[in-house]
Amino acid sequence: MRSHYCTELDEKNIGEIVEVCGWSNNSRDHGGVIFIDLRDKSGLVQLVCDPTDSTTAHETANKVRDEYVLKAKGKVRARGEGLENPNLKTGKIEIVVEDLIIENISEPVPFVIGDNNVGEDVRLKYRYLDLRNKKSYDIFKLRSKATIAARNLLDQEGFLEVETPILTKSTPEGARDYLVPSRVHNGEFFALPQSPQLFKQLLMCSGFDRYFQIAKCFRDEDLRADRQPEFTQIDLEMSFCTQEDIIRVTESLLQEIFKACGHDIQIPFNRLRYKDAMEKYGSDKPDLRYDLSMIDVIDIFARSSNEIFSSIAKDKKNNRIKALKVPNGDNIFSKRQMKGFEDYVRKFGASGLGYFQMKEDGLKGPLTKFFTEEDLNEIIAISDLKVGDVIFFGAGDKKIVLDYMGRFRIYLAELMEIIPKDRFEFVWVVDFDMFEVEGEEVKALHHPFTMPKNLDAPVEEMESIAYDIVLNGVELGGGSIRIHKKEIQEKVFKLLGISDEEANEKFEFLLDALKFGAPPHGGLAIGLDRLIMLLTNSSSIRDVIAFPKTQKAQCLLTQAPSAVDNTQLRELGIRLRETPANKVL
Repeated sequence: MRSHYCTELDEKNIGEIVEVCGWSNNSRDHGGVIFIDLRDKSGLVQLVCDPTDSTTAHETANKVRDEYVLKAKGKVRARGEGLENPNLKTGKIEIVVEDLIIENISEPVPFVIGDNNVGEDVRLKYRYLDLRNKKSYDIFKLRSKATIAARNLLDQEGFLEVETPILTKSTPEGARDYLVPSRVHNGEFFALPQSPQLFKQLLMCSGFDRYFQIAKCFRDEDLRADRQPEFTQIDLEMSFCTQEDIIRVTESLLQEIFKACGHDIQIPFNRLRYKDAMEKYGSDKPDLRYDLSMIDVIDIFARSSNEIFSSIAKDKKNNRIKALKVPNGDNIFSKRQMKGFEDYVRKFGASGLGYFQMKEDGLKGPLTKFFTEEDLNEIIAISDLKVGDVIFFGAGDKKIVLDYMGRFRIYLAELMEIIPKDRFEFVWVVDFDMFEVEGEEVKALHHPFTMPKNLDAPVEEMESIAYDIVLNGVELGGGSIRIHKKEIQEKVFKLLGISDEEANEKFEFLLDALKFGAPPHGGLAIGLDRLIMLLTNSSSIRDVIAFPKTQKAQCLLTQAPSAVDNTQLRELGIRLRETPANKVL
């Protein structure tokens, strides 16, 4: 129906008869001559409907309103000096219309296409209109380039693309499952996969050697800007590999994706041990685009005359005292602001927040009286303080201190506006703890199929061969070398408190597969939505998913989830308890 997309036209087409299709972005009547900005996926071009050129086209143009679907035929001409629009790619030319067809009309739209001030609920309810925005189209064009680049690179590396089941067995993987009742097997349920984890391990047991998939995953968990109940990941698994093999492939994959999206990134990426990341940045996904790293001052505070500090410092295993230096902070923040920072960290469990200011004659602050001159000079030396710097410190339980000081680091960076917006800073976080231990409870830090590095170590000291790839403070993805021996897997289950009966009930098929010569293997998954969010500088992954859910896990477009009638429920052997919010139909 068309000879060109709108923005394919320029001065080289002047004098040509062309045909274009799209939507009326807007129309204007200037003294009897009607101008229409026609929009398609590529952008805008101006149509000119002059009665002296075509009375029929002019009459049709009089009927055109915003978002009418049009087909136009006409001659390309130069706009003329002083009439060019530098804001348009096609701003030097226009089409003099000789034939105009209204292919479809539109009711008045609930918002102007491309208006960034429209509330998200409205945009998601009319998502098909929101996607007409050129910015939205460009996001999905880039997403398509990224997935094509991923497929091409993995194909070159010898990976085989395999689809794994969507209806599967409910297994404990860290989040709640979405359950699907079975009509054929009444009273039993499928689960939607939180990841293809078990199946990709089974493919390695099948001798497939290298697998990948652009996989849909589902997790029934609390949502935020970078989470959705259904999301997509680039999932891969390799046999007879080491951690280094997987890191090499992943770095090449990311380099190829970024290249396809117009960015050059350098490999190899930097690496941080998990413990170092937590101790320096208070996070296992540190943003390294700026400094502000934490400094351990527990030994100095142990000598303090303040009983609270000295008491905390006695237990170095379970407690931390961390300092955070802010260069020139004395000239950036008022005393009122610095006192107000305490309110911020209290929201995350802090009992308080201390600070010193570096003056010409040394450290000043309300807590200096608890330290000797020698200790204050040691704080200056260990923190490399200069006049005008401020140093904050938090003390208490290790987990709480690392958490709130890590959050405070990000808060300060955002407040000072020191985070570069046009920089991609990758880092591998490696050598994760194998378990999280809270009292008597032991939980897998990644998942229960991760290979331990030191299986004979005490549970609290055991590390895993696991690795996360982090970009600008966002966990892009992660993976591990998997357990490929049945006896190791059984031991890990026991440490997690998973009985033989529970293990056989939930993982019998995997444990059986490990009996029959499972190869050493490992893999990784990259969150595609998060990756595109960062590549497009979007504020939420909802912007990079065609039809996303809200933060309440609802689809405003289709009104899902929704009630179903009793006939469907009876077929599934389900009866709902009636509540005011849940009327049975």
